[in-house]
Amino acid sequence: MKQNVVVIFGGQSTEHDISKRSVLTFLGYMDENSYEVKVVGITREGKWLLVEGGMEDILSGAWEKSNISATLLPDATLKSLLIQREEAMEYFKVDVVIPVLHGLYGEDGSIQGLLKLAKIPFVGCGVLASAVSMDKFYTKLVVEPLGIRQAKYIGVYEESYNKETIKEKVENKLGYPVFVKPSNAGSSIGVSKAIDKATLHEALLNAFIHDRKVLIEENIQGREVECAVIGNLEVKASDVGEILSADEFYDFDSKYNNPQSKTILSADMPEATRQQIREAAIAIFKAVDGRGLSRVDFFIENHTGEVVFNEINTFPGFTDISMYPMLIEAEGITRSELIDHLIQLAIDDCV
Repeated sequence: MKQNVVVIFGGQSTEHDISKRSVLTFLGYMDENSYEVKVVGITREGKWLLVEGGMEDILSGAWEKSNISATLLPDATLKSLLIQREEAMEYFKVDVVIPVLHGLYGEDGSIQGLLKLAKIPFVGCGVLASAVSMDKFYTKLVVEPLGIRQAKYIGVYEESYNKETIKEKVENKLGYPVFVKPSNAGSSIGVSKAIDKATLHEALLNAFIHDRKVLIEENIQGREVECAVIGNLEVKASDVGEILSADEFYDFDSKYNNPQSKTILSADMPEATRQQIREAAIAIFKAVDGRGLSRVDFFIENHTGEVVFNEINTFPGFTDISMYPMLIEAEGITRSELIDHLIQLAIDDCV
């Protein structure tokens, strides 16, 4: 008997276009003999639409011309997607949801809260893990007791921002250069490097466009590495991959628009370092109460060889260049098997 699956993509975040690319992996590798799939696209304005065209419509944006609305209902007794056509209305009973949404309103606990209300199983982390992990500042607070090294940091709120006060804090605690990041934005959106007081102010103004809360971090000179984790209470970690950025740092443009950026699926490093990263990835995933999947990112500092935690992504990219599915695939698990496993983990976690 087929399982009824709703796959959601798009969303209101700055990562809308990345979600459109990620969802193609799920749709391309889901076994049509196992799943009855309904695809729902959320426009940048927040409109929910049923997508009945092919993958070409998703990439081109033609799906946004649909006049068929499709809304997940919060009523736990229905567990349904309400589909409204001009001539009729129907309920599609839902067994599981795959929220292929990155960034705000998708990866931050928002849609997870709706699904919890509806008592519908869903792939990925729950409300707490999603919200904490999306917020870089609070992630640091949760990880701090683990004893895992992180970059030194200062949190800044837009409403209380004072240029001179922050300048003094940065110079006394961090020193230049520093990286300035919106606390709640993914894929390196709004991230910039500051080398002095003037560029610090510019970087903060840029980050405030994306979030009222901003993180200023010390500059860690080192290799950028990533580890994929999968599981619920029993968590497994992949090998450690490495990012070779074509630009000075791995920002949004370098990640998705520069073909010179490369990934290595099994980075060259001492086995003790590899094991330390894998263990740290699992510990951090458990600390935020993670479920299903996450990608945990680290630096290996150049002059010390020390491992430094960077961030955790609770619904990492699934595009053709994304590290998470490649790392899992390198473990001998096909993308089709990965999707099957993630769906089963979602169902198991709801039992």
